[in-house]
Amino acid sequence: MNAPDTPLRLREPAHQVSERAPAYWRLSEAISAVIWLVLAIGVAVTAILVPHGFWTWIMWVAVVIFVLAPVPGLTFVPTIRFRIHRWEVTDIAVHVRHGWLTVVDEIVPLSRVQTVDSTQGPLMRRFGLRTVKVSTASSAGTVQIACLDDALALEVVAKLVAITAATPEDAT
Repeated sequence: MNAPDTPLRLREPAHQVSERAPAYWRLSEAISAVIWLVLAIGVAVTAILVPHGFWTWIMWVAVVIFVLAPVPGLTFVPTIRFRIHRWEVTDIAVHVRHGWLTVVDEIVPLSRVQTVDSTQGPLMRRFGLRTVKVSTASSAGTVQIACLDDALALEVVAKLVAITAATPEDAT
């Protein structure tokens, strides 16, 4: 037991996401970068074809922004996300930490869990990854454990279903 003057501290969740997650995040960002690049080309062509007007300099600034916007997601952000994104499932709660500018800790008591789902899009399937979603009746909605190895995600789902089925309290 903590002494009265000792503040309680939230410990870090025990597990990291899959080591393949940064590559998945980079490829996802690369796909988005193509869209940004097409927008940049469109705006640049417009600026060249309609060179006279007060908006021309705004279009060139937009071109630079569109070209540079994906750079963080292609370079350092996936590594930072990998270091920060952590998760843990205990007998009483699901704890997820995520975010890179604003770090968020989400803790869901298992007695409040209503549904447990897993999702895997085509790109995640290619990387052997899956996201586990834990839903509650609260307005906060869903907690996600993103980018787990496929087999591990299915184990987590099975564990959560077993624990929540054995919890006698009503999750409503």
